[in-house]
Amino acid sequence: MKTTHESAAETDTSAVMAGRYITLDELATELSAIELRLRQLARAAEVPAAPVELADVIDSLRSTASTVRETGDRMGLLARIVDGDVPLSTRFRDSDDPWGVAARGTDRPGFGGPAIVPTVWQLLKLAQDAKRPGGETTTYPEAMDGIGIGWESKAASARRRRERDAAVAVEVLRLPCEKCEAGEGEQCKTKTGWVADKAHVGRQRQAEANVDERLGTLGDNPVAVPDAR
Repeated sequence: MKTTHESAAETDTSAVMAGRYITLDELATELSAIELRLRQLARAAEVPAAPVELADVIDSLRSTASTVRETGDRMGLLARIVDGDVPLSTRFRDSDDPWGVAARGTDRPGFGGPAIVPTVWQLLKLAQDAKRPGGETTTYPEAMDGIGIGWESKAASARRRRERDAAVAVEVLRLPCEKCEAGEGEQCKTKTGWVADKAHVGRQRQAEANVDERLGTLGDNPVAVPDAR
């Protein structure tokens, strides 16, 4: 089961990024350091202080290190793409659809909407397509010029949604319920007195309104995105 819990240490990202936003180059470097650390641990595990056979652990550490290396190499290439060092096709070869600024106002119905903000795999594919003869090429800075205001990643949006939902759950118990007269700290009840897992609609709606007013909203994002790019 995928966990969504974040510890205080996990939310502190100051050790892995120099500015307010992490660069792809920083990601690549940090992943390289993690890979090396994993391989060092695998080597150290060959001589444990206690007589325990750690062969499976060693293999697992080295396998994880290989996966981390692949991701790090990918981030390194993406860093070059984002800096404009790598030519990119102006269109997806399979569908002839544009991307970036050129995709604004297009439908792209077969692929879940216009590719205004490209994914990792789309950028890698565009780099491969640019190597084919005869196609028009561009660079990431050119194709993405003017895009970024008010955008945040899907992962960040999902995290903000979880934070908003958690705040609403707390707020619900702070409000009295006009429907069943549940007081502060009490859950709503049915007419026959059974405790309900969910609040009555009016109480829930008011809690959501209070939280949204506190946090603010930005477009379709569940809560405000301070200084979103």
